[in-house]
Amino acid sequence: MAYHSGYGAHGSKHRARAAPDPPPLFDDTSGGYSSQPGGYPAPGADVAFNVNHLIGDPMANMAMTYGSSIAFHGKDMVHKELHRFVSVNKLKYFFAVDTAYVAKKLGLLVFPYTHQNWEVQYSRDVPLPPRQDLNAPDLYIPTMAFITYVLLAGMALGIQKRFSPEVLGLCASTALVWVVMEVLALLLGVYLATVRSDLSTFHLLAYSGYKYVGMILSVLTGLLFGSDGYYVALAWTSSALMYFILQLSPLFQVRSLRTAALGPDSMGVPAPRQHLQLYLTLGAAAFQPLMIYWLTFHLVR
Repeated sequence: MAYHSGYGAHGSKHRARAAPDPPPLFDDTSGGYSSQPGGYPAPGADVAFNVNHLIGDPMANMAMTYGSSIAFHGKDMVHKELHRFVSVNKLKYFFAVDTAYVAKKLGLLVFPYTHQNWEVQYSRDVPLPPRQDLNAPDLYIPTMAFITYVLLAGMALGIQKRFSPEVLGLCASTALVWVVMEVLALLLGVYLATVRSDLSTFHLLAYSGYKYVGMILSVLTGLLFGSDGYYVALAWTSSALMYFILQLSPLFQVRSLRTAALGPDSMGVPAPRQHLQLYLTLGAAAFQPLMIYWLTFHLVR
């Protein structure tokens, strides 16, 4: 990735007093012609645009009013289109976190095996925000973890004398593109499996972004303890993330699928569809270690 001189005047105004200024290349007709030979304005003539005359002109006022109206309607249309594709209220839900939640959620991502209650809490059929429910997904941790991963990658490349803006930009763009491709693949799988849930793209983005926490721990351990420490941390964080996704993801409802994989459940979902949902969940969980390794192995040597 590549990141993105001028000339000065030949002399100051005081130096140019000794000789007359050269005539302009084009005649200035904005203020009319003077009686000076050649049709050029007389020195010191005011040729500036008369703003007061424009404001006092009814046609100018009408044009300004019409332009302001168009700008207002255009702004309103942009806001409507933005809310059409991105719900700001839903996005705020995924960033409703506090310090206690972030600390507990990071511990849950690294040590999920001791956690007992994996049910998402609801209040009047509305899920509680992350700061009130540890099991609720959020986008704050994935966003901050992605930024930290990019900074850590730059530090690791700098320690190895391999840092350059192009390499760092390629590392960041690759990590972002892979997550987007993963989310698109999951959306396609959900559509083909006809999963009925309140899942949104933000949910998938949150669960896919939690892998950055394991990537950070793996790279840090590799920098401190070498390649052996990296592979140990990679194995631990990968297995923890797989367990976390299999237990907590509300998208595929793994726990109910485990008990109803041999036949239709109470909602009348056919067994083949249940198997497809289960395979999709297992595939999404198994894909996480591959992504963590692919995005971090070149940072530890």
